[in-house]
Amino acid sequence: MASWVLSECGLKPLPQVFPRPRAGPISYKPSKIRFLHSNETGTDLKFHSKRVSSGCLRERNWGLKVSAPWRVASVEGEEEREERINGVNGFKEEEEPGFDPGAPPPFNLSNIRAAIPKHCWVKDPWRSVSYVVRDVVVVFALAAAAVYLNKWFVWPLYWAAQGTMFWALFVLGHDCGHGSFSNNHKLNSVVGHLLHSSILVPYHGWRISHRTHHQNHGHVENDESWHPLPERIYKNLDNLTKSFRFNAPFPLFAYPFYLWGRSPGKTGSHFDPNSDLFVPNERKDVITSTVCWTAMAALLVGLGFVMGPGQLLKLYGVPYWVFVMWLDLVTYLHHHGHGDKLPWYRGKEWSYLRGGLTTIDRDYGLINNIHHDIGTHVIHHLFPQIPHYHLIEATEAAKPVLGKYYREPQKSLPLPFHLIGSLIRSLKQDHYVSDSGDVVYYRTDPKISGSSKLK
Repeated sequence: MASWVLSECGLKPLPQVFPRPRAGPISYKPSKIRFLHSNETGTDLKFHSKRVSSGCLRERNWGLKVSAPWRVASVEGEEEREERINGVNGFKEEEEPGFDPGAPPPFNLSNIRAAIPKHCWVKDPWRSVSYVVRDVVVVFALAAAAVYLNKWFVWPLYWAAQGTMFWALFVLGHDCGHGSFSNNHKLNSVVGHLLHSSILVPYHGWRISHRTHHQNHGHVENDESWHPLPERIYKNLDNLTKSFRFNAPFPLFAYPFYLWGRSPGKTGSHFDPNSDLFVPNERKDVITSTVCWTAMAALLVGLGFVMGPGQLLKLYGVPYWVFVMWLDLVTYLHHHGHGDKLPWYRGKEWSYLRGGLTTIDRDYGLINNIHHDIGTHVIHHLFPQIPHYHLIEATEAAKPVLGKYYREPQKSLPLPFHLIGSLIRSLKQDHYVSDSGDVVYYRTDPKISGSSKLK
């Protein structure tokens, strides 16, 4: 079942090719504000890696160097670009005339950043800690109420509510991993370990792989979370694996297996300090997180002896799996299931900005506040340093710049049941992408979907 989940690869420097935008020119005044470092060559993201012989330290520079492209391809170069889209005979979903979601946008990260109010970047550790206190109090109050009432009809309500709160704890730990919780690295690490270990997540192991996801979002091979399988890998999957991967609710239970293993063709574990997920100078962090995870697992075993395994299952086991379902649902739908097909990139066509623009915002109704507005995902992906309590304001400020590259989420009822339909439709349609092409779209396996035509 470890093959349900998706892989992590290191980010590689890519040559700069910027095809002519098709969405029409938009004029912006150059801003003096730059995302970390400015690079006038037009490279959106640079990642430098230095590796020496086996047994020696490998060093990575995670700096981001971003600017808008100063050159675009000629009109004659358009034919060459078309051949890179899904290969020679690939499928491309028809979009609204005049707008190509796979074309380079006529703005850059600096334009988006300049539109966001300065106070949205300010991290308030006291405010962040207050959310932790709120969520922890609710978690213990729910458990106490369930034990006190102890009615058959109360337990299902408790499981749904407590599983959602476990997910809220994960989101706060997620903020610690990004450094958006506070500017204090020690505070982020302590709070992140406490929150993630309590729900059986290895904090540093997850943090490092999640960083790779953000720095490679939208890249077919290098992305970390829920990226598509190339056709050659997909066709080598056995039928049981395909059935589990593309039939609800099985994909919603994938996360624990992902932590222990990786997708087809990849190896590594979030618990193993020697895994190729990590470089040597990160191994101490991974060991620390694995020890914390083990301590929590031992605590749960001890509680099982004290209160009995049945009571532990009701109080912790079932809510844990509800949390896992929330995590897989939210992370999957932030990258899949939009009404129009969205592009994935390879090679010359990929850039940090273009990859981030293929993420999707979602509305979760009343759950928005409970899970700390993680549904405002586009701006979070482009600027993960923005605290969660400023994401909505930052998104509203950025919309005029993003234009059609921002996709308004469908409004939710108090509970986001509409997202179940989006999940099921995507699982029936989004199966693999072409082995060739630098701009690709999901294709459909008719044996799974029941359709006789590739989507």
